Order: sequence, then structure tokens, then C-alpha cells
Amino acid sequence: MSSVFKAAAVHAAPVFMNKVATTERVIEYIKDAKKASVELLVYPETFIPGYPYFIECYPTLIQPPVLAEYIEQSVEIDGPEISKIQAACRDYGVCIILGVSERMSGTHTCFNSQIFIESDGTLLGVHRKLQPTYVERIIWANGGGYTLRCYPSKCGILGGLACWENTMNGARQALIQQGEQIHAGAWPALSTMAGFEAVADIQVVS
Repeated sequence: MSSVFKAAAVHAAPVFMNKVATTERVIEYIKDAKKASVELLVYPETFIPGYPYFIECYPTLIQPPVLAEYIEQSVEIDGPEISKIQAACRDYGVCIILGVSERMSGTHTCFNSQIFIESDGTLLGVHRKLQPTYVERIIWANGGGYTLRCYPSKCGILGGLACWENTMNGARQALIQQGEQIHAGAWPALSTMAGFEAVADIQVVS
């Protein structure tokens, strides 16, 4: 672990429900990080393809068409989008923690996930949100405790949780007991829910 290094949080909007365009945006921020001598870059929750606020705004029964599109715009870990991002991490020497809507390869099952990629492009691991919050359950499946892991990197021992997982004492303790040194607490990039400003207008905290 480096004794001193520069980390940064991405405060930005994705190209909503467009995984190809948002992948390019992810890579642009990796390039910017390199120029700014940033070694660790943390993105918001489900930056690809964006957080689906519509699920909290409209009746569930009218949502199937847009839910189907959201699933199509979710990324597979072994798919081309993540491969391009890994290559960018390697080319620019930046370690990232990236929030995505992950689609299990060959299925329509999705997870709210954080992807950990080392500065040499190595995929360190994936954490799947243990319990989707509230109506998120119409999109994302429950994650598994086996993804509640920390990952040694050039920057230190990395861990992370998504959104309300950060309030789960047991989940935080599990990471602490693994020697976590850097925690990426990922939240959606922007809250549009009136009445929740005090608790939901939170950016990435690392």
C-alpha cells in the first residue's frame, strides 16, 4: 500500500439507460484521473446505466417495458463494456470502484453491484448489494454474503457497500474484520425524490 496517494469521487451523471455511451463516460473520467494524478477513482451506485428512479415514481404494473429496457442496458461482468473499462484502467494506471447494474451472464437476473478493478486492469472482484431497498426489488435480486469481501490493491485493502447497506452493522463489521482500509460507500449520483432531501441527496463517500 502506498503511504500517500490521491483518491477522487466521481460526481457526475451517466448517459441514462445507455450502457455504451456511459462506458465511454467512465473511460473519460479515468483519463481525467490520470491527468490529475488520481490513483483511486470511485463512481456512484449503478453509474452504468444510471439509477432507476422511475421505479419509485410510477405504479409497478405500467413499468414492464421500461424495466425490460433497463435490464437490457445492464452490463455483464464478462461483457464488452467491462472489458473496455479494464483496458482503460490498465492503459492509464488508475484503480476504480464502479457501481453498475449487473446482469448475470446469459440471464435476465440483475444485481446492484460494485466492481473493483486494479490499476493494471485486473478484475479484483464484484460485490452484489445484499438486500435491494424497497421497490428496487422489482429490478435487482438479493446479493450473497460471499461477495462481502475486501480486495488488496496498490492503494490498500478495498471494500465497499451500496446505499443503505452502509447502515448494516453486520456488513460493515464483516469488511472491518477483513482488514478494510478504504471504504467506498456508494450512493446514487442524484436524488430526485421530494421529501427525502435530508437523507437521499448524498454523493459517493469514500
